[in-house]
Amino acid sequence: MIKNVITLVLLLIYSTINSQVVINELDSDTPGIDDKEFVELKSATPFFSLSGYILVFFNGNPLSSTANKSYITIDLNGLTTDANGIIVIGNNLVSPIPEKIISNNLIQNGEDAVVIYQALPSAFTDGTLATSVNLIDALIYDTSDAQATGLMNLLNIFVQTNENLHNLSTTHSIQRKNDGTYEVKIPTPNANNDGSGIQFNGVTISVNSSHKNEGESFIITYTTQTNVTSNLNFTFSLNSGNFTTQDYSGNTAISILSGTNSASTTITLIDDIIDEGDEVLRIKFGTLPSGYIRMNDNIFIRVVDNDFSTSPWGTPLNPTYTFVQSTASQDYYSSLIGKSGTVLKQALQDIIANPNVVRAHNYGDVTTILNNSDLNPLNNNQVWQMYVESPKAKLDFQTTASNTGTWNREHIYPQSRGGFSNGTSDTPDGINVWLPTNANDILAGHADAHHIRAEDGPENSVRGNRDYGLTAYNGPLGNQGSWKGDVARAVFYMDVRYNQLSVVNGDPDDSTVGQLGDLNTLLQWHSNDPPDDFEMNRNNYIYTWQINRNPFIDLPNLASYILGSNQGQIWQGNLSLNNITNYKIKLYPNPSSGIINLSGIDTNLVIEIYNISGRLIDTLNTNANSQINVNLQSGIYFFKLSSSTILEYKKVIISN
Repeated sequence: MIKNVITLVLLLIYSTINSQVVINELDSDTPGIDDKEFVELKSATPFFSLSGYILVFFNGNPLSSTANKSYITIDLNGLTTDANGIIVIGNNLVSPIPEKIISNNLIQNGEDAVVIYQALPSAFTDGTLATSVNLIDALIYDTSDAQATGLMNLLNIFVQTNENLHNLSTTHSIQRKNDGTYEVKIPTPNANNDGSGIQFNGVTISVNSSHKNEGESFIITYTTQTNVTSNLNFTFSLNSGNFTTQDYSGNTAISILSGTNSASTTITLIDDIIDEGDEVLRIKFGTLPSGYIRMNDNIFIRVVDNDFSTSPWGTPLNPTYTFVQSTASQDYYSSLIGKSGTVLKQALQDIIANPNVVRAHNYGDVTTILNNSDLNPLNNNQVWQMYVESPKAKLDFQTTASNTGTWNREHIYPQSRGGFSNGTSDTPDGINVWLPTNANDILAGHADAHHIRAEDGPENSVRGNRDYGLTAYNGPLGNQGSWKGDVARAVFYMDVRYNQLSVVNGDPDDSTVGQLGDLNTLLQWHSNDPPDDFEMNRNNYIYTWQINRNPFIDLPNLASYILGSNQGQIWQGNLSLNNITNYKIKLYPNPSSGIINLSGIDTNLVIEIYNISGRLIDTLNTNANSQINVNLQSGIYFFKLSSSTILEYKKVIISN
């Protein structure tokens, strides 16, 4: 009789536990970039609706400011467990494919917890303290970390399981046993942990996922794990974003015949004459019949548009200097004339940090800006990566924890060194949404596009937060230095724009906030790599957003008066902006070996020739529409053309 009572009590407990849903398996830490993380739920009955349930992840690190608080909440509304009572939520590379996809590296390692609640998502916004109220099931776990005692007390659960209990180089998961305890072993996503239950026939997509060109054809093959016993019919789609059925032809219905295990179809990409930009197609299963399961899905393939547009100017590796002129107004820098020293620097800051004019945007907007300001002139569907001196497709922007094969946003004045690492919103809100800013608004530096460039993801990591120079960061091996002047001018801009920042001689410790070096190196880089059309185009475009400019692009010789050898000397005026006149004066060829033709005027001129530092080199008197012969070393010069009715400046490249 006693034995029967005990059995009845155990059955009642088991029935109560399994009347809802439990956490059946967790893999929070996969070797590498955590691209196969998942959590598996299991219900006592098959096809159990999870509507009304949520999955909440908590940070258990007691030293964190978010200790014992939620960091992600997943709404399970609309999801249903399968014939084994199982459902998986995880990354796209988990196989079989999860029913609900989450981004890579979302699930934290460490002394944390994952909890099922019967509640609305709004009850657990990020930063909500853990609670046992409405708790259905919970798993407290770690990856060789300390005990999450705070979470234990709040959740009223006092068992913690170490996912890294065994070999750290091999992926393991935490799996629930039939008695409700946990063990650590090789992952078994989308299957009962003890190997029981219905065995599904898995279907795999096979395709060459390398980039495709418009007009190209490729084959997609579908393969089952075992031969099908009756015809298996299903469909798939390729649509993704702007890529639609108008962009390809081919059969998207598959039939694997009885007794076989594979079928293929050929897709042809339509070669139109429209510049749509590079696109991405996504191979995605339609609904599979009962008894089958997707082993993979959501396979993305780049479609390269061969109808790209170009710009008339050169890349930084093959620069041009005559196609893009500054869009600054004629009097933009007029307040600088006659000033020197700290007064000159303050007058410059009053322009580029004017609180009544200048606008601050967010970090998400910077991505939009770079997609336009940093275009590869040879293919406007790409951005130009500064340090590695090469282009990359706009669509290869980094969106996950992995930066391999991607480009991202490089802060020339590093975030940690600038004191703005807390950041701004990564959600773009457009050119018409902005905040006022001033010289003390250091947070605006986080999203100041004048010092942020498109860059190769891995190389961005290599640079880190180091200073610039031969003994600090000097670029990747074999680089030609086409970026060095750009970097110098960006750092000079930040020095003037923000009161908290400066550029100094030497190589300050990488943990130093508010200082960046090396000034002498940067001044030399500025001189050796003068502003080109690519950089001027950037300056013009960013001006439309921020309503301020980088003055060291417009006026290269100003750097010497603010930071270099001409400090303390009086600034006499503009030596690089093209003044607007009624004349179309041309100096050609440009670049020149020293013999220069002059056309477009009908009067005599005085030509004053200045070097990149603003020093007067020579003065010539010339007749209208004549030819002059200058004896100059190779480099960049500014020609001041003047008469009683003309005042104009031209940038001239001498290449002997």
